[in-house]
Amino acid sequence: MPYYLRKRIIDIIISIIMLIFLGLTLLPVGWMIFSSLKSSSDIAIGRVGLSRNLTGQVEVHWDNYVDMWKNVNFGLYLKNSLIICGSTMFLAMILSTLAAYALSRFKFPGSDLFSNTILATQMIPAIMYLIPLYIMFVKFTIMTGIPIKGTYLGLILIYSAFFVPFSIWILRGFFASIPKELEEAARIDGCSPLQVFWYIALPLAKPGIIATGIYLFLQAWDELMFAWVLTNGDTMTIPVGIRLFVGNYQNRFDLMMAAATVATIPVVVLFFMLQKHIVRGLTAGAVKG
Repeated sequence: MPYYLRKRIIDIIISIIMLIFLGLTLLPVGWMIFSSLKSSSDIAIGRVGLSRNLTGQVEVHWDNYVDMWKNVNFGLYLKNSLIICGSTMFLAMILSTLAAYALSRFKFPGSDLFSNTILATQMIPAIMYLIPLYIMFVKFTIMTGIPIKGTYLGLILIYSAFFVPFSIWILRGFFASIPKELEEAARIDGCSPLQVFWYIALPLAKPGIIATGIYLFLQAWDELMFAWVLTNGDTMTIPVGIRLFVGNYQNRFDLMMAAATVATIPVVVLFFMLQKHIVRGLTAGAVKG
């Protein structure tokens, strides 16, 4: 068999396998959207297709999206998620960017130990922090009179503390991939260390910073455990709001699917807006220059 024909067959087989994996990946998303257009009874009995009315017409329940907004204050949960996740991403990226650059460019006593300790913190299950943090929030409020549980600030600080270590570890690789010769040339031209960081290192690491920031946003957007315990009715996020459709509202899985579909839209829009930076960021720090 000629080489070009064999290569063509291999490419076709690989493409078919990738399409199968793509279909399996998108199947849950498609099923979620499809289920959001069903009635609650259709989902309960496990009906695969859409039901028909007495005249034989297919019933598409677009009113599920209207009921979703009426049954719970979903707009409030959406606003809370945007505020908390956006603020977490902003705060965590500032801290992790500065720390990652310092660790990649400056050597100081204990720098290697500090880097390894950062990674070691990610090996501890997050649920182990839940009860101590809850007690800490309560004790802080009792001692100072400042409420922190059930506030935006409390959850933003918790999320930032969780995401900063891993972000530092990721961004350190991106900054390490930037040739030091560029920074040395800037220093020779009279730039201060801060100017070198702002005008040289930061723009070159932009793809990695954007990719890491989106990762943080998605992690905070999907987090349920801490949001469930540390928020109240005014600060609940979307995962908590979706959870309320189970039990409190007669297990309305149709409304839960509609809420999950709406909650997915901002993430999808964000991805398509920044997909070029995400792709560049996934490979920018792979090779150290």
